[in-house]
Amino acid sequence: MKNFKTVIAVLLTLALFAGLLSGCGKKIDVDQYQAPAATEAPAAPAEAAPAEAAPAEAAPAELSYAPGTVLRMATGYNSTKTGLSLDAEVAGEGITLADGKTYHAGDLKPTWVEVENVLGIKIEDKYQGNSAANEFDYWKERMGDVDMVSGTAAKLTEYGEQGVVVNIGAYLDQMPNFKAYLESNPIVRLSITGNTTTGAIYFSPYFDGVNDIERMPLMRTDMVQKLLDGEGAFEAEKSNMTAAPVYEPYMPTSGKIEIDVVKADGSAVEKVTKDYDAAGNIIAKMNEAGSIDGVTAVNMLREYIDKAYNGYYGTERSKLFIGQNAAWDADELVALLRCVVANPQTLNGTDTIQGLFSREDDNNQRRVDMMRFAGHLFGIRGLESRQDYLYFDVDGSLKDARQNPESYKAMERMNAIAKEGLISVNFMNTADGKTKQYLENDSGFMHYDYNQTQTLYNDPSQNVFDEGEKYMAVMVPVACWQDGTEGGHYMRFTESWRSVKTDGWGISAAGVKDNPDKLNAALKLIDFAYSPKGMILMSYGPDAFIKTNADGSYVTFMFNGQEMPEIADATRAELWEKASGNYTNYARQFLGSTLSFAKSQAFEFQCTTDVGREGAGRISNAIALGVLKHPELAVTENPWYMSVPTVLPNTKAENDMINTYTQLTASGRFSQNKGGENLFVNQIVSGYAEEGMGNADASAAKVADEWGGAQYLTLKQDAWGRLLGYYNALS
Repeated sequence: MKNFKTVIAVLLTLALFAGLLSGCGKKIDVDQYQAPAATEAPAAPAEAAPAEAAPAEAAPAELSYAPGTVLRMATGYNSTKTGLSLDAEVAGEGITLADGKTYHAGDLKPTWVEVENVLGIKIEDKYQGNSAANEFDYWKERMGDVDMVSGTAAKLTEYGEQGVVVNIGAYLDQMPNFKAYLESNPIVRLSITGNTTTGAIYFSPYFDGVNDIERMPLMRTDMVQKLLDGEGAFEAEKSNMTAAPVYEPYMPTSGKIEIDVVKADGSAVEKVTKDYDAAGNIIAKMNEAGSIDGVTAVNMLREYIDKAYNGYYGTERSKLFIGQNAAWDADELVALLRCVVANPQTLNGTDTIQGLFSREDDNNQRRVDMMRFAGHLFGIRGLESRQDYLYFDVDGSLKDARQNPESYKAMERMNAIAKEGLISVNFMNTADGKTKQYLENDSGFMHYDYNQTQTLYNDPSQNVFDEGEKYMAVMVPVACWQDGTEGGHYMRFTESWRSVKTDGWGISAAGVKDNPDKLNAALKLIDFAYSPKGMILMSYGPDAFIKTNADGSYVTFMFNGQEMPEIADATRAELWEKASGNYTNYARQFLGSTLSFAKSQAFEFQCTTDVGREGAGRISNAIALGVLKHPELAVTENPWYMSVPTVLPNTKAENDMINTYTQLTASGRFSQNKGGENLFVNQIVSGYAEEGMGNADASAAKVADEWGGAQYLTLKQDAWGRLLGYYNALS
């Protein structure tokens, strides 16, 4: 898969369930847990595979606590609907779930009822329904009122260094499951270490899937086929005129480029050539023609594909964009968008259609996906980083995309696309509120998002698409990535790679002070979440929601080469009935799973439509064959390919200094939060509208020199240097 050597072998990757199910044959035995006795810890798992194995001998100083110990939990995921207890809006006057039990507003969700039963504790739900950052801010001055609290990894680490949050690293010898997991996956330990002198850990890591692609380009593939496939010229009775061209070529205008692609049958890798000498650059040719009718635009793109690829795609030219052997780039996409927007009469029978759009145009948390997609189109690192906008350069130094002129040049290109009317009207003007129903109304072509939730529209029960219409994931674009190769590397690369997320749960030092029962129960909860049984519970919910055999073992299916549990038929039916097939909403709002700790994608995969699996399967195949590259969850020979840790161990003094750079904080000018604003997104809409940011160099310089960017980067670099030294000492 890789074109470089890694210092750490494969065991450093975050395969949460690797070894969990090995040697199980066709079944997985269900671990049996009993509530703890007054002076005993809960029983250890009956069996544990090597990657997750508990020590052969008992850990010293067992975590004991009194039965019924109360944990006050200010923990959840971003809203009142996704906390530990059922929200009134979700539960109504009472709701019966697939386990046959009826729940009411305020009742703990099934996952947390099971946690109480397994651990012999009582949970008092104190969650206020905020985002992780805001939830922590609500409690930080009253930490004596809670025992566990949600927070961002950065805040939990910062306040941990002040003694406000418990250092759970000090108790690893009493947490056999968590300790074994960290020992088997040292890169996780590296990502959550808050102090390189003490090795302190201030939060339990959260994985929303791991070592896998996260967001993907999604496209109405049937529309591409209508425009590009077939013998002869494209014809239409009516079309619109393209806008006056603004976007200029990104790819070369002459010469040849060889690109690795997966063969059409998915069996191996082959090379295709983009021959600009034979075909020219499609954007340059269209721009020379000026404003043209939609029919002419389509035929220009068809001719270009035939010549540039020497007939490789035959009459199925759509495969350039939607095939297993896709090789499209930013210029070709812009040419396609021009064709789409100029031919609504052919595509949806109306006079308008939107090209690129975001899921919710008045939600900054979704609008930033347009900025992230720009990184893929134009080869810019840091726009979808695991921490802030940081990435590693080829020399191993940290860089900040906000201080890179190339980031602003990419947004210039996006602004040019917007000026041509190729980005949705609601993205450009949010006055009308949320995104109009582009997919439901057959009026939207493409966006960048999560595959499972967005391809649910293909399910027949949604009554969205007619026969033959598909909205599905397509291959990541080819771009020139500056990975240290001379002149850059024309390849596919995604920075959207799952690792330790930026949120987690910590233990309140004031809450458990002078109360060893509370402390031990909180530590045991974290440890249980990383046991084999706990990881399944935190993904699937209780066993009542999982399909089992007569002997109580799980019915399984193959997922990423491992056997994983199947959800019960009643669970599947309920998921569609109550959450329209959206696994994440169902798990969080009804079951109470996937709120933190380790989420396996195996449950989500079972809820993905056939169309969703089709597109994602092609991308997965490209990853497996090395055609689609990504950050590595290891210390790599070429640091450019290394994933930035979710948290860096800055000291309190350093964090205090970082927090003074208010334009760069999570609530500052580059916010990715729901209610925030993002300067990159603003630039897509309005160009260089910020005072003192009249061009790319001036923009990067203002961040570095006036907004504290240079000092910020120095502090982050210092912390990384200490962390790398700590890692080398462990090695």
